[in-house]
Amino acid sequence: MKSRIAGISTTILTAFIILLVSLLKCVTPNYAYSPMVLSEKAVDNSQLDVDYDLPYQGKILPDNPLWYVKVLRDKVWLVITFNSSKKAELNLLFADKRLSSSLELFKKNKPDLGLSVLTKSGKYLEKSAGLMGDDKDFLKKLSLSSLKHREIIEEEILSLTPEDLRPKVIKTEDYSKLTYEKVKDKMLSVGLVPPNNPFETK
Repeated sequence: MKSRIAGISTTILTAFIILLVSLLKCVTPNYAYSPMVLSEKAVDNSQLDVDYDLPYQGKILPDNPLWYVKVLRDKVWLVITFNSSKKAELNLLFADKRLSSSLELFKKNKPDLGLSVLTKSGKYLEKSAGLMGDDKDFLKKLSLSSLKHREIIEEEILSLTPEDLRPKVIKTEDYSKLTYEKVKDKMLSVGLVPPNNPFETK
């Protein structure tokens, strides 16, 4: 009897996940953009190199139907994490992974989805800054991450962005700019020297 109930429960759960994924895929809008025009200003990738390694984004990208299961997992992970420092670290991890995922989507010529994921990346970065404490290592990591986000957007994503979408992509830089300023102020208040912002001299 117990095995039968377990079997039915598993079937219902699987059906629910498939239905959820199908519904979410159906309501995802598709946009048409004009052909990509690269900026007249050549991008010199050697010009900037923020010393921060982004984590591997994983094999499941946002254009995969299983992505929504991954999103659900991340949300559950945040809900069951009560320590604010750990929650800040999780938000930073999700921000970094979504930045990498967004870049991959732009490379695959999926700028609409890439922008959506890039925006979510910025929001996670912002949440991480809102939860930061006084941990010196984390403050340094967060400040470098915010600079790396800006570097990836300016040096890589923008060159892959259709002209129609460029203003929206540029707008997402506000998350990394504001995060850096917030973390810089925090670092100075606890006697730390923030990392140099290479964009101030560009």
